[in-house]
Amino acid sequence: MNSKSLMPVVFVPHGGGPMPLLDDASHRELTAFMQNLAQGLPTPSAILVISAHWEETRAHISSGAQPAMMFDYYGFPPESYEFRYPAPGNPALAETVAQLLRAKNIPVELDGQRGYDHGTFVPLLLSYPSADIPVVQLSLLQSLDPAAHIALGEAIAPLREQGVLILGSGMSFHNMRAFFSPSPSVKAKSDSFDQWLNDTLISGSLDYAQRAAQLIDWVNAPEARFCHPREEHLLPLHVCFGAAKASPVAQRNFGGYLLGTKVSGFLWQ
Repeated sequence: MNSKSLMPVVFVPHGGGPMPLLDDASHRELTAFMQNLAQGLPTPSAILVISAHWEETRAHISSGAQPAMMFDYYGFPPESYEFRYPAPGNPALAETVAQLLRAKNIPVELDGQRGYDHGTFVPLLLSYPSADIPVVQLSLLQSLDPAAHIALGEAIAPLREQGVLILGSGMSFHNMRAFFSPSPSVKAKSDSFDQWLNDTLISGSLDYAQRAAQLIDWVNAPEARFCHPREEHLLPLHVCFGAAKASPVAQRNFGGYLLGTKVSGFLWQ
């Protein structure tokens, strides 16, 4: 398969709640990255988002034609609850995604009520602000099984041939207490895990199976459990990795410090 005919796959760190949309000083580098993200990509026919903020016992797919907004954060200024992202859903694409999962014996349900959570609308408001590209969302699995999430990605990989941008929205580092910790060890620990993650995804010396094995065993990476006390923000990356099997070497398209911790974004072309 000619990789040039495939849509890229992207994993973005989406920041803290609505902070990238509020001109928060600590998020400006990340905000600028998301604002420029679409410039280097082909225009998608649709966007499939895997957000860290949707988990179900079995895979769920948003199938509504006009998804509502879900303000699934609290304690932010009033304007944080006024954002609108009026991009349409795509029920036909949702059914296509369901068929791809069923073909791999992955249980799936369509969800016509699911709205856009902030893992979806925050990066899309910045990257695709015109909101004229249909958006469908795919949930994580409550099992948090890394191999199962890679399998999810492998199942939906054919969407790349249909012009669908697969976008994983999470964080390569997600320890809420550490974000606000004065400890000087936090930065060093996040650096260690980030280096492991980049080596795993980018190193030319590894093949797909070796990368997959390391991602499945991510919990034994340096400082893994410090960086991800719970791994829901990492697993959208596993889905992206599986979806990008035809172009297994990633590029790091974002690297910076957010709230004192190292975070990365990745692109597969």
